Amino acid sequence: MSMKFTNGYWCIRKEMTPLYAVEYADSKRNGDELIIYAPTKHVAHRGDCLNLGMLTVRLSSPMEDVIKVSIRHFEGTAYKGPFVEVRQANPHIEIRETANAVIYQSGSTKAVINKSPDSWGIRFLDGNRELTNTGFRNMASITNNGLGKTYMVDALSIDVDEYIYGLGERFTPFVKNGQTVEMWNEDGGTSSEIAYKNIPFYITNKGYGVLLDNEGDASYEIASEKVERVQFSVEGERLDYYVINGHTPKGTIQKYTELTGKPALPPAWSFGLWLTTSFTTDYDEKTVGGFIQGMEERDIPLHVFHFDCYWMEAYEWCNFTWDSKTFPNPKDMLRRYHDKGLKICVWINPYIGQKSPLFREGMENGYLLKKENGDIWQTDMWQAGMGLVDFTNPAAVLWYQGKLKALLDMGVDCFKTDFGERIPVKEIGYYDGSDPVKMHNYYTFLYNKAVFELLVQERGGGDAVLFARSATAGGQQFPVHWGGDCSASYPSMAETLRSGLSLSCGGFGFWSHDVGGFENTATADIYKRWCQFGLLSTHSRLHGSSSYRVPWLFDEEACMVLEKFIKLKCRLMPYLYRQAAISHEKGIPVMRPMFVEFPGDRACETLDKQYMLGDLLLVAPIFKESGEVEYYVPEGKWYNILTDKTVEGGEWKKETYDYFHMPLLVRQNSILAMGNNHRRPDYEYVEGVTLYLILMEDGKMAYTEIPDLQGNSVMKVAARRDGNKIMVTVTGQIGKASCKALGMEGMDIIMKQQT
Repeated sequence: MSMKFTNGYWCIRKEMTPLYAVEYADSKRNGDELIIYAPTKHVAHRGDCLNLGMLTVRLSSPMEDVIKVSIRHFEGTAYKGPFVEVRQANPHIEIRETANAVIYQSGSTKAVINKSPDSWGIRFLDGNRELTNTGFRNMASITNNGLGKTYMVDALSIDVDEYIYGLGERFTPFVKNGQTVEMWNEDGGTSSEIAYKNIPFYITNKGYGVLLDNEGDASYEIASEKVERVQFSVEGERLDYYVINGHTPKGTIQKYTELTGKPALPPAWSFGLWLTTSFTTDYDEKTVGGFIQGMEERDIPLHVFHFDCYWMEAYEWCNFTWDSKTFPNPKDMLRRYHDKGLKICVWINPYIGQKSPLFREGMENGYLLKKENGDIWQTDMWQAGMGLVDFTNPAAVLWYQGKLKALLDMGVDCFKTDFGERIPVKEIGYYDGSDPVKMHNYYTFLYNKAVFELLVQERGGGDAVLFARSATAGGQQFPVHWGGDCSASYPSMAETLRSGLSLSCGGFGFWSHDVGGFENTATADIYKRWCQFGLLSTHSRLHGSSSYRVPWLFDEEACMVLEKFIKLKCRLMPYLYRQAAISHEKGIPVMRPMFVEFPGDRACETLDKQYMLGDLLLVAPIFKESGEVEYYVPEGKWYNILTDKTVEGGEWKKETYDYFHMPLLVRQNSILAMGNNHRRPDYEYVEGVTLYLILMEDGKMAYTEIPDLQGNSVMKVAARRDGNKIMVTVTGQIGKASCKALGMEGMDIIMKQQT
């Protein structure tokens, strides 16, 4: 639904009838809620009060520095869910009135309503700094007479030099200005404007964000229909959104996850290397065993093996039963792989093919999604005659979880929760009466929540992890998510990174992608570059469609590249797992766009081919066969830990690298903790940890913390340089820590440990 209402700035499209908020008429307070009445024409005398529409605007606040705006035309129209789950924090609210304005304030964030006649407007301020506003011909109820449909619309201002980011996993240009964006989950691959993960939340470089509280078919016009505004519209008689002010982009992502939920902390083992069977390839137990043995022979650490769709019999997805022709004794097979130190993942989806024994079981017990007439909804798209599990039915959730529990009892450790985007909306009747249009996107939230909560229940909170493709607002609570069906090319690798950075703006702390590309088969060159990128993402999985992704099928050098970067990642785990714990505690994503970490640096605001991996590491993947890379380094000195060279910041770099090196830079005045185990991601990080002191300036302090495998900080490190001496103080759990200065010659390091 691309929804434009105007022809140019002045003319309304002939089929549209708008009711714009024109002026303030009255307001009243209802507890901590402010209700404003805005007629849709100027009222000059009492007779003008007749025969006109009016918008009712309700302002409330679930937590400090978050203001909810609810715009209603006809309040008697049913307004069904599902709705985004938000936390309530009982903020202190101030409501006051002056001669010219009514002011609603939460924290330092204010909504200032203009009371002047014929001058409708609400300004949203951070203190005295304007964030955005709605005003003349922005807030409206608009009827499309040709379609017989009514839409609620608002349009918030965009400042000069203001950029819009986010709105979920988007493969289009990273800065959203000039784009039309539709909030509609679809299975469209990575090379179109369609997305698997639509999140109706954007942030801007001014340091605030806006969450549209509508899970339906929302349409955004971002500096497109109105080039000075972000316009969003939904069908119906009501439009709700939250203005979220975290003061900076990073603070706003943090505030958004306080509102909608923070990511769970994935287990440390999940940060290792995942290998899969691929999708339509021929495989059996001998094939899988050969892959695992091949990795061992080449000294490539492997941590998770994933069985894709055909672990189940064809036409029966999902029956949650191993195909006995291919895997005759799965329990013994899984035990052998566990004995090798591997975790096991299997592919699932929420669809039940008609040939599956579970179809009749689900149909007879009312567990499958029905049409309004009571029939089971079915399709031949994907699996013949398949139905959908209705996750709004609590009994269906328990039934579905029970099938998965049998797999956990057998030895499966986690699930790839694929699909969840192809959800019907016409003539559908959910068990709980939900609005089918809103359930189209929200279905994936219920699906992934059901699986994740089972894992928490059966494996414990610290050992639950998914590999999910679809998502909506709040889905960041159930990590990990991966970027869908990309192609084996450099442009697809780049669009994959763009999508991950866009998704991270919505608080998704952990993200992965198909290393080597899903469709087609990469050249050895692309495969090796993608291995570098993949092992410097939070989660790393080798996966393909119709061909295998083991490195020796590309060339022997690919084996060495993969070995080097997985061993590097294992050594980086004391740092990475601390960043993961921060993401869990504060909601700040581990992989993040440059503008989030450097909000004052204008050069960072459009960068989409590099990123920060946590607070300290700058990563610039290589997207050219020549090995050339052009990237920007923010102010200060940086240290490339792969080349052992100091890099001056505040400028662009253009360099060429072989397959064993790339831009991987650490900020100056920092401590990078690296472990002594290059074979596993899950080990005692404090034991034998090396504390690399990076380019410390005289008089400067640096800090870091090292976690245990539950994410708790168990070692704290502080360092201060004084001339040619660096004093390092280590407190907490003491391992055999050592220190090394990088980029500083002749330093005398004095280390003091305190229990």
